[in-house]
Amino acid sequence: VLCCSKNGTSGIQVGQGRGGILRALAQKVLQPVSYTPNQVKLSVVGYGGAEKKQVMEMTKSILHLTKLPRPDDAADALALAICHGHSRQAMRYEGLL
Repeated sequence: VLCCSKNGTSGIQVGQGRGGILRALAQKVLQPVSYTPNQVKLSVVGYGGAEKKQVMEMTKSILHLTKLPRPDDAADALALAICHGHSRQAMRYEGLL
């Protein structure tokens, strides 16, 4: 989970969600993977300093969607999935998987 919150209540909820995800991964003996916002932007747009709107437009294009993904959290999740897919594909190509 790549999120930080200025709001204490939602920050606690994010922390609880992250803890649940990490526990589920550990039970399945899977390693968590994290990406920085710049890594996601670079993977999706080709530029680490891209604006959120650019990331959303490229996500729409890559996934052949008819409209921009909404809400923002869903758009972020799709961009993360694209980034991870690109990362896994690169590791497979290099014989690391």
